Amino acid sequence: LSNFVAAGIKPAFVFDGEPPRLKARTLVNRGEVKRRAEREWREAVEIGDLPTARTKAMQTSRLTNEMVKQSEQLLDLLGIPWVQAPGEGEAQASEMARTGTAYAAASQDFDSLLFGSPRLVKNLAISGRRKLPRKEVYVEVHPEEISLEATLANLGITREQLVDMGLLIGTDFNEGVKGIGPKKALGLIKKHGSLEGAIAELAVDIESKDEVRKIFLAPDVLPHVELRFLDPDPEGVRRMLCDEHDFSRDRIDAALEKFGVARTEQKQKSLDSWFG
Repeated sequence: LSNFVAAGIKPAFVFDGEPPRLKARTLVNRGEVKRRAEREWREAVEIGDLPTARTKAMQTSRLTNEMVKQSEQLLDLLGIPWVQAPGEGEAQASEMARTGTAYAAASQDFDSLLFGSPRLVKNLAISGRRKLPRKEVYVEVHPEEISLEATLANLGITREQLVDMGLLIGTDFNEGVKGIGPKKALGLIKKHGSLEGAIAELAVDIESKDEVRKIFLAPDVLPHVELRFLDPDPEGVRRMLCDEHDFSRDRIDAALEKFGVARTEQKQKSLDSWFG
């Protein structure tokens, strides 16, 4: 986070609210994946398979309500704005980007484009070397900006048709059609113009398709959000991270110095633009 502000980025965080009812199946499946990973982690530890144990341990991570509250508290102490979304966090971030409150939605998920964000930034927090899943292979990862307008133009479709493609492939809110990937979905939507013609050709139906469309095209979001960037509270940060959670004071002081320098530069730019 300190590297973000040192690079001139003004981040704002969005926290998920109540998930749509159609996400229940996805959440149940994710819970089962974590429980299975916990069993496999124990087995790997018992036989001394440390690489597998490390991989499975990462898959068992859970975000608790207490973690969320602590994150919000830390952001307040750092002077960084955060937003509590009424529903899907990506929908709220996309709305903020769409209305110009934010520049882009930062996510590893392409759903932000379906939600209408004009720009999606991937890999913002994971630049550098990254290990491929289940392989002893590392690749270089860099931030990537994806334009919704350019994506739609390249594919030759509308955003509504992009959402219909998502329904064919599968989203967090529906299973999709077996055997249909991005290439086939694009071909079907361009051939028929919409989801209805595509599923008629496939002789299948997609449960709650109109409700899923509404989740993406008319999501539950806050229409007006104000982001306020404030000066950090260094002593408050030290009390929370160093005194309560035993973080290294040297590391925290180095990060706070980046925040202080960045905040000073932001204020100076504001003054320059005012008097310029």
